Amino acid sequence: MREIVLDTETTGFEPAEGHRIVEIGAVELWNHLPTGKTYHQYINPERAMPQEAFNVHGLGDEFLADKPVFANIAQDFLDFVGDAQLVIHNASFDMKFLNAELAWANKPTLPKEQALDTLAIARRKFPGSPASLDSLCRRFGVDNSMREKHGALLDSEILAEVYLELIGGKQPDLVLAHATDDTSRDVLRPVQPVRTRPAPLAPRITEAERAAHQDFIAELGGSAIWKR
Repeated sequence: MREIVLDTETTGFEPAEGHRIVEIGAVELWNHLPTGKTYHQYINPERAMPQEAFNVHGLGDEFLADKPVFANIAQDFLDFVGDAQLVIHNASFDMKFLNAELAWANKPTLPKEQALDTLAIARRKFPGSPASLDSLCRRFGVDNSMREKHGALLDSEILAEVYLELIGGKQPDLVLAHATDDTSRDVLRPVQPVRTRPAPLAPRITEAERAAHQDFIAELGGSAIWKR
């Protein structure tokens, strides 16, 4: 199963108010394991950066001035995503912006059901507890020490680790394999074969201990379970 863990940075909260995406970062997973493939793009929003947004991600007008506009990267983004499930923290926010940008670029939008919201998963799993990405990093012991400011690619890499913990924890010794019977269901099997000892271990009890044990059994009488 192919999944894309994704994050965006924007100029504000509402595309309907003229706010735009300025960065997209994404990490590819295959059967819940990172493949090493990523997508990362800074985007010229064609508008000034509000100070409040700059304080969050540090992406200013001068830095973004020579970056491509969204319409010029839209198809590359869609090609990378394909029909993979999108794993997003607070998915409604990012999907709202992505679909607004895609519509402005006359590109097909992403179905709502294509996104999996890790924020909703965390709130169901830990009701009443903080569910921000930083809070989940602390809960699961995920290193986010490099996260001085929000960054789409770094945040998607961190979210990938958090997501794997949310769905049950990383299991590096297990892989998904196909059953050979006619049910064609997926089964889990160990990557490493079970090794057997070439020769049994030698007994570690002394002859005196063995004799004492036999005497003890004799004292238990004929109905003792060890005599059956």
